Amino acid sequence: MRAAFAGVITLAAALAASCATAPPPLELQPLPAANVAHADFSNPSLWLCRPGLAGDKCKINLDATIIGKDGKTTIETYKAATDPKVDCFFVYPTVSNDKTWASDWTVDAMEIDDIKLQFARFGSVCRQFAPIYRQTTLTALRIASGGPQPEGERLPQGVGGYADVVDAWNWYMANENNGRGVILIGHSQGAGVLARLIATEIEGKPAQAQFVSAILLGTTVLAPPGKDTGGTYKAIPLCRAEDQTGCVITYASFRNTLPPPDTARFGKGANGNAAACNNPANLASGKGVPDSYFLAKGFLNGSAGPNQPAWSNPAPTITTPFVKVPGLVATACVNKGDYTYLEMTVTPDPADARTDELAGEIMRATGPDLNWGLHLIDVDHSMGDLIRIARKQAAAWK
Repeated sequence: MRAAFAGVITLAAALAASCATAPPPLELQPLPAANVAHADFSNPSLWLCRPGLAGDKCKINLDATIIGKDGKTTIETYKAATDPKVDCFFVYPTVSNDKTWASDWTVDAMEIDDIKLQFARFGSVCRQFAPIYRQTTLTALRIASGGPQPEGERLPQGVGGYADVVDAWNWYMANENNGRGVILIGHSQGAGVLARLIATEIEGKPAQAQFVSAILLGTTVLAPPGKDTGGTYKAIPLCRAEDQTGCVITYASFRNTLPPPDTARFGKGANGNAAACNNPANLASGKGVPDSYFLAKGFLNGSAGPNQPAWSNPAPTITTPFVKVPGLVATACVNKGDYTYLEMTVTPDPADARTDELAGEIMRATGPDLNWGLHLIDVDHSMGDLIRIARKQAAAWK
């Protein structure tokens, strides 16, 4: 009895010591100067998501309302992974409303909203890392469509943008990776940055040993027609099975009734290569019915004009940030002329109480901007599939 009691005391002491030495939350620190060449990413203030971070933007409510064909609703409760075995490294798209050419280090509502929409849900699979970076702003992007001139001067060549993400990646690899597998995830500007980083910092380098996969959406990754390797990458292939590792998932979305015009920003081949497309709803065939998570209200970066029409008739009461409408849309990789892309079709059904209209184009004064396709919902329409694939890839990598 005495030995058992002594064992209890020893265990209690060990637990107390463990609690006493548990690391405190990573508190925010002063931000670097706006034009500093290389920021120190050991600073927790330069991350939107990072393990132990106080105010981690990935730790949010991600519950979804599932709306059936009969209009009835149920709630899907989100659960984060308790001990994920791999990491996810995310670079967000163009969301900054700063009035300058490049964004500053201050986190605004737009960056936070994008984390909720495009990355936080991956917490059910992996540890999450999302650095802040001085991206090209929406203000700079909108000059081409008649927007005002950005304020101030451009950052010097090689400062901000891609260079910030490389600095964040190098800090992560040196201080947090510790041989863990990592999935790289990006959309639009963020996907373009990661596509370059993979080509220069990962393919053929020691870091490729930790490369589980990449999800590069709303950008153009090139590959020879009918082939899965070559083009943007020398040897890294497109993913064609859900448990395949060391590969890339990529596409840009357009509506079946509004295909890309000759001036479209995405999906066009170059130098004998085609734009790559693999459909998360069915990597093998390229045709499937995706597992979607749409925002209950609003769209990425506020560019879609009018709100989404009522999700069903009568309009349901929705208290969650996300909505699921199983079977409402279908997706397929298609090739039309010089363009290869993921075509999204809303499948109307007279017996279905749900909407036949799904918004998603960028809206201008003259109507939808067809050059961008369904860029605003590139991630939304296939989020559940991307999560499922990431989970299978993580297990396969381990």
